[in-house]
Amino acid sequence: MKIVILDGYTANPGDLSWSELEQLGQLTVYDRTRPEETVARAADAEVVLTNKVVIGRQEIVQLPRLQYIGVLATGYNVVDIQAARERGIIVTNVPAYSTESVAQMVFAHLLTVTNRTEHYAVLNRQGRWSSNPDFSYWDTPLHELAGKTFGIVGLGNIGSRVAQIALAFGMKVVALTSKSALPAGIQKVSLDELLTVSDVVSLHCPLTDTTRHLINARTLQMMKPSAILINTGRGPLVNDADVAEALSTRRLYAYCADVLTTEPPQADNPLLCQSNAYFTPHIAWASVEARVRLLQTAIANVRAFANGTPQNTV
Repeated sequence: MKIVILDGYTANPGDLSWSELEQLGQLTVYDRTRPEETVARAADAEVVLTNKVVIGRQEIVQLPRLQYIGVLATGYNVVDIQAARERGIIVTNVPAYSTESVAQMVFAHLLTVTNRTEHYAVLNRQGRWSSNPDFSYWDTPLHELAGKTFGIVGLGNIGSRVAQIALAFGMKVVALTSKSALPAGIQKVSLDELLTVSDVVSLHCPLTDTTRHLINARTLQMMKPSAILINTGRGPLVNDADVAEALSTRRLYAYCADVLTTEPPQADNPLLCQSNAYFTPHIAWASVEARVRLLQTAIANVRAFANGTPQNTV
């Protein structure tokens, strides 16, 4: 069995091992693959693993030997599922591997805004504290989370974990969710109510036609000017230009994001020049522990396929 990984670098830049996968077949790992290289590199493979390289209908029809596509992520929009089904190709993903890491990143972003630890660390490396006449100083507002309202849009695995952590901070939690029975301490509300009452809004819903640009000029008007918006879900859940405008006019206190509409972002993205916008480069999923789980599950998926008992199919 020939196995090809089209873009292995982000999941494993060299600190982890593909050795277990090598035991299952002839393995070729490419760090990155451009769209025009996909068919040639996967041409003889029965098994192809991809993270962000698109395997659409055009690619599938040119890969007659292909039997299995393993997505090295939870989201599988990079694969044309219908075209794969028509060919009888098994498609799998890796569910829930990054729940803890993404939830942790939500609060890393939130605490960046409320406590500004990086800001003070930079100043103090430059001698600000050493030259201070008092034992303490601050030049930014500092805020407690306890007693504030945390609004969660989407109460799946990650949203539910975020809710637990918010409750542990002493926050009131409200959620937009299709679930009818919610854990203690979480109140189900409409989107309008969530946006109106929340001090923090965190996006954890899937990207669909309905949720694309869920946060826009109209919905931003519903939010408190003191609110913090956090997006670790999908970039297009927000309208970049509208959020940038809200930040520049102080209609929104802060925007924290691990994802953007285009990644890497274009240099002229209006969000990048906002002083009250905080970005990480799509790394919420990338802790060592999460990537170990990702590889272990992805390899187990290939092994299950080879044994005729595929798992985590989509």
